Parts: sequence; C-alpha cells; structure tokens
Amino acid sequence: TFAKFLGRSPDTATGDDVRQFQAQQISEGAQPPKMNTQASALRFFFTVTLDRADTVKPLTFVAEPRKIPVVLDPEEVARFLEAAPGPKYKAAFAAAYGAGLRVSEVASLKVSDVDSKRMLIRVKQGKGRRDRFAMLSPRLLELLDDWWHIARPRHFMFPGRDRIAPMTPRQLNRLCHEAAALAGLPEWISPHTLRHSFATHLLEQG
Repeated sequence: TFAKFLGRSPDTATGDDVRQFQAQQISEGAQPPKMNTQASALRFFFTVTLDRADTVKPLTFVAEPRKIPVVLDPEEVARFLEAAPGPKYKAAFAAAYGAGLRVSEVASLKVSDVDSKRMLIRVKQGKGRRDRFAMLSPRLLELLDDWWHIARPRHFMFPGRDRIAPMTPRQLNRLCHEAAALAGLPEWISPHTLRHSFATHLLEQG
C-alpha cells in the first residue's frame, strides 16, 4: 500500500513521505487497527531492514477506543444454557461461562484437562501460547460429568463428527447463535459473550 502511494520503491521514501502516507490513510477512513498495523510494518521495514530509523520518526500510533463488552445477566445465561441443543453443547457452553474459557479453548478441551480433585481445568496453550488453570465449579463439573457418562469421550471432551478430532470453534459459534434464538436472546451472542459474562458476574459478586 505504501509503495502504491509513493509510485516508486519504498526504500526511496523520506520522513515527509511517511507522514503524508498516514495523512492520506486517515482521509480515506482507515481505522486504528489498520493504521497501527501499517505503522508497525513501516517501522520494522525502515528500522530493521534498511537501518534508517530516522525516516519513521514522524510515524504515530493511533489510540483505539475501548468499549465495555455487552454481557448477559445470570437469568439470561440460565435461559441460554437451557436452550442449548443437547447435553454436549450445554456442557460446552457451560465451560465457556463457568470457567471463562475462549471458544478455541472449549473446542480443544481434553478429558484429562479436567481435574476434579483440585477443582481446576488445565488450559493448554491458550491465547499467547500460555498454559493456565481455570476454576471448575461443582455445577460445571456436574454438567461435564453428565456429558462424559453419555458419550464416554476418550480424548477430547467435545469431539466433532470424527470422534478422534475435536469439534471446531466455527461449529460452536453456529450452535451458539441457534441457542440464543431459541432462548429469545439477541443473535449477536457468541461464546465470547459467555466469557465476558463470567468475568462480570464474578466482579459483581465480589
């Protein structure tokens, strides 16, 4: 994009070219994530590749507006879980809410990750490639146990059509929208809404 703006090789650019490029991007309606990605790429190109750090001194990063996530109240969460299509998805969505798991973490959850003795869920290689522990409530353990006794999954707690592989986050998202519609809740609800609701409800409860 920068080379197209210049009309020549980007290694010939000056600091003024960089400043004018950002000004043009703003005038064309570029949003903060795009602006900041471009700034990072140009900073790397001129600082590391070309060893010309002075060229990108005019570059600025744009502050991204922070929005408070929309969450469900406890009664809406209960309605949503009751509308889940079967015990498998009820347990999966309960894991997203009851342990604050991301959709990818729910999908890749293994039977061996559930530690009922210490009442913890082991999350392996979550966001940022980090391991962590999540809380395991008695109610969530009960739902996971109910599902396990029905399907007897051996490896992944929530296998997909191929029982060797886990179900996909896309599948969870699709069924989440279906459950929301059945519960009379807005269609924008996603598994991540349950994660936000989990954190909010914990704060509200002290």
